[in-house]
Amino acid sequence: MDNRQAMGSWLSGPRAAAEEAGADFGYRGEQLGLPEEGPGSIARPGRRLGALAVDWALCLLIAYGLLTHGYDQATGNWALLVFFVLGVLTVGTVGFTPGKRLFGLRVVPEGGGRPNPLRALLRTALLCVAVPALIWDRDGRGLHDRIARTVEVRS
Repeated sequence: MDNRQAMGSWLSGPRAAAEEAGADFGYRGEQLGLPEEGPGSIARPGRRLGALAVDWALCLLIAYGLLTHGYDQATGNWALLVFFVLGVLTVGTVGFTPGKRLFGLRVVPEGGGRPNPLRALLRTALLCVAVPALIWDRDGRGLHDRIARTVEVRS
């Protein structure tokens, strides 16, 4: 290996270097038995962030208009509480929030079906903390999804 290959493997990351060496990681969701593309496949980060932005804007609007009657320092805290309640109620019953529905996503347990309310409660509580959502595995699932044993998939 010359210096250019060593520098290239460092810049592209350990996964690219391992793939060059012959390791096969498969596609995202393969270990979970999900399809590679189409309905039921792992949701891509752009869609997930878009759905989160829509949900947060909706919660901020509810907090702004109904709870704080204008913007002040408490609006963000109320919006987080509304976000928590919205997530627990909607994901725990129908499997998606308004933002997820708009972007064609849903939350399912690892084995399929609908997540029960306890999983939705755990998942949403960890999502509100934000740090678990920023730690992803090789399938693209956040730590909050791994702990709750759920998967966010395309509808």
